[in-house]
Amino acid sequence: MDTVQNWKEEKRSAYLYRGIAAFEKNPVHKTLFLNLAEMADRQATLWEKQSTVSFSKNYSPDMRARVIVMTVRLLGARISRSILAAAKIRGMSIYQHSMTEQRHPDHSEHSHRSHASTNTLRAAIFGMHDGLLSNTSLVLGMSGAAVGLHTVFLAGVTGLLAGAFSMAAGEYISVRSQRDMLEYQLKLEKEELDLYPEEEAAELALIYEARGIPAADAKKQADALVQDPHHALQTLAREELGINMHDMVSPISAALSSFFSFALGAFIPLLPWLTERPSLTLSLVFTGLSLFCVGAAVSLFSERNALWGGLRILLIGSLAGTATYIIGSIFNATIVS
Repeated sequence: MDTVQNWKEEKRSAYLYRGIAAFEKNPVHKTLFLNLAEMADRQATLWEKQSTVSFSKNYSPDMRARVIVMTVRLLGARISRSILAAAKIRGMSIYQHSMTEQRHPDHSEHSHRSHASTNTLRAAIFGMHDGLLSNTSLVLGMSGAAVGLHTVFLAGVTGLLAGAFSMAAGEYISVRSQRDMLEYQLKLEKEELDLYPEEEAAELALIYEARGIPAADAKKQADALVQDPHHALQTLAREELGINMHDMVSPISAALSSFFSFALGAFIPLLPWLTERPSLTLSLVFTGLSLFCVGAAVSLFSERNALWGGLRILLIGSLAGTATYIIGSIFNATIVS
């Protein structure tokens, strides 16, 4: 890697650490980030010694770094942690993990995997909800325009395919971009672990101390951890960057999941057209029952009452469908007149 670029990254990290510390109210966290800033400065000095290029003594942060510090000042480090992690700021795990998870690594890993599974299930439910609601609204809008049941069905199929492919493409791009960012951060972390294992162990020990582990025990755990490069990389990524390697979803899997969940939801309003006598009323019955079930399922993630959750989604869906039906009727009346 380019030593000049590495020097700039370390100086930028030091600037960001001090920016976080300046607005951190927790004294333990403040101390952590100030110590990490000092370590980043020392790391920058090491890069200076390895380079034949002369470095400027006064580092000037770029606009991105200044904006990040302003964001931390306005929102706080906890809310801004995803932005800070993207900037390769370490210690973000102090806002994510509990002491129980820290002292029981197996429980922590299981928690991450459970969290990933929960996110997948949640995404599937919301994808189905989007497909159900958007295609029902389309069907009702077309019905309001009085275009005939056959045309309504064709519009519904078109809406299903267009929405499903759009969702899949958007999800692929989103996950692919996120994965590229995470892989880049892991690559940098691996290179630093290979070059400076002692410094990485020291940074990890600081994070453990910020969690409440005695300094001697924190150092002992961190030193033992870096002896296993593979396990060390996973732990450093999780503890310093807030990245769990088990949560790195495949872009193709995410795209397929979005496609089929949206398509399944969008297909429900079209079910009556598979019978000999399609009926808009029957489509609304299927849709209403499905909206209620989806709302009840969503309540599982918010600990709300399932009945209220189902009724709320049903009400929202009814309002959206009614609005599109009225708009369709107005559009039809305008054309006819």
